[in-house]
Amino acid sequence: MILKVGQSLASSVDTTTVIVVRAPKTDVSLTCGGVDMVVGKKGEGDGSSIDPAYIGGAELGKRYADDEAGIEILCTKPGKGRLELDGRALPLKAAKPLPSSD
Repeated sequence: MILKVGQSLASSVDTTTVIVVRAPKTDVSLTCGGVDMVVGKKGEGDGSSIDPAYIGGAELGKRYADDEAGIEILCTKPGKGRLELDGRALPLKAAKPLPSSD
């Protein structure tokens, strides 16, 4: 799937929805709960059909990013499924450290 900045994606197996903040230049496979995400703003499932190997849950308001692939997404609605990019778990983006006040 070719992703675009600002695009809304939803899981087809649980309630997870995300917005693309930074899109990769190549075609990628973004999945939630082991199933490809679809364009839209509403998750279709309740999470009961997710294979236990793909449970990991996206957290509301958290960003997930892979700098190597050039992708960053923002979770707008949480769910039970784990977010993956091309078969690898998409890691939670680390917060930038604040400068010391010394």
